[in-house]
Amino acid sequence: MNPIVSKLVKMVGVDIDKLQPEAAPSPAGQPEGVIISPDTRRDNRIPPGQSRTRKWPVLDASGPPRIDLDKWRFRIWGGVHREVDLSWAEFQQLPRVKVFADFHCVTRWSRLGNIWEGVSTKHLLELAGGLKPETKYVLAYGYDYGWTTNIPLAEFTADDALVALTHDGVPLEVEHGAPARLIVPQLYAWKSAKWIAGLEFLPEDVAGFWERNGYHMNGNPWTEERFSWD
Repeated sequence: MNPIVSKLVKMVGVDIDKLQPEAAPSPAGQPEGVIISPDTRRDNRIPPGQSRTRKWPVLDASGPPRIDLDKWRFRIWGGVHREVDLSWAEFQQLPRVKVFADFHCVTRWSRLGNIWEGVSTKHLLELAGGLKPETKYVLAYGYDYGWTTNIPLAEFTADDALVALTHDGVPLEVEHGAPARLIVPQLYAWKSAKWIAGLEFLPEDVAGFWERNGYHMNGNPWTEERFSWD
């Protein structure tokens, strides 16, 4: 096993309250208004090299940070027309969307049919006045000890991308990124930054934490973009 993946695997726990039934949740029959991630409509929803889990594994690089909601801030800056700086109370007042999406971890498990609720990335960009012409990439920052990850604009601005506050109808637990985490369903899950603190928009691609340690700069699960040498 790759040593980077091995390090992560040792940190896996399981949220037993989120055990799924044998039949994977389907996009068919989802309530009106729920955004359906396009990958959930594939005949085969499990990317190459992955296997489905019914559990909800817990996995991260350094463990949950301590976050004081009275001091929590969410910032947007860089290649946007208006910087944004929101408190937790202000962020909770933003309009929300629900997204039905699959979730693919680079450690080779996939959890199918998650329901996320939160603020769409498109709305966040509207708050920031839109992107400047030179902007091509996003660098997401987490509250966990300076953690970052880079994201291409195409996947970040997709209809199914959001900053989630709930998962499967309940508020996020701290192990899964509470109070808020980025969700970018069309990329491997390490791009969906837990404990999101802010977004910096950039003209050039900048490697984040795992990318500096050998992970792929893009992270498409369907072409197995796991590592920089793939």
